[in-house]
Amino acid sequence: MVTTPSSDLGGLVVLVTGAASGIGAAVAAAAADRGATPVLLDQDGDGARERAAALGTPDRAQAFAADVTDEESVRSAVGATLHRLGRIDAVVTCAGVSGPVGTPLEEVSLADWQRIFAVNTTGAFLVLKHTLPAQRRSPHGAAVLVASDSALVAAPGMVPYCASKAAVVQLARALSVETAGEVRVNAVCPSVVDTPMSRSSLGRRDFADADYPVHRPEDVAEHVLFLASPQAAGIHGTALTMDFGFSARSAFPA
Repeated sequence: MVTTPSSDLGGLVVLVTGAASGIGAAVAAAAADRGATPVLLDQDGDGARERAAALGTPDRAQAFAADVTDEESVRSAVGATLHRLGRIDAVVTCAGVSGPVGTPLEEVSLADWQRIFAVNTTGAFLVLKHTLPAQRRSPHGAAVLVASDSALVAAPGMVPYCASKAAVVQLARALSVETAGEVRVNAVCPSVVDTPMSRSSLGRRDFADADYPVHRPEDVAEHVLFLASPQAAGIHGTALTMDFGFSARSAFPA
């Protein structure tokens, strides 16, 4: 008799960075809906705790203040998670910044460049570094790194962001080779998502009149948690592009 693995996350501990808002908050909420215990990490500790409280009792969600650019902060949050819950099964790295959108490369400051890589790329590295030992002990160890379609295509004035997200994709691919048979590692690459960061970066109050399709954070969370679930057991080292098919289209004027 062939059994189909469930996409249910019941009993698993899912650690999510950038969880006070946007995609991270949506992932944490959806994980709780599937029976997981989400652990919400964010530099905005109060925001993360408010989100966690809204998900139910303390045994249903935990929250810790954590700066993903600071190794001791990450180490402390991971240690606190293991102390309280005893395990980490899946990790989703959502913490990110867009940086100076619309700025030509020669006008980008070194501080801005380093900040974008520190959050988007080094942040993912630090979280993975300190959670991998626990994930290796889990029968369902999985990591999903939130990258962007900007890892694959580009627009003017976004060189630092594009480069940082391309590094995230290759981080996922390289780590998937290193953890083969132990921890599945994948990335998701969504186009514009209706989050506070996107609204701020693009100078919009909302996307109601946008002339391009926009994702809801909840839609991205669905794909993220599928990749984190036992249902995706055969998917490893993949970057899932979520861009409504735009990158498949030719720009040739035919």
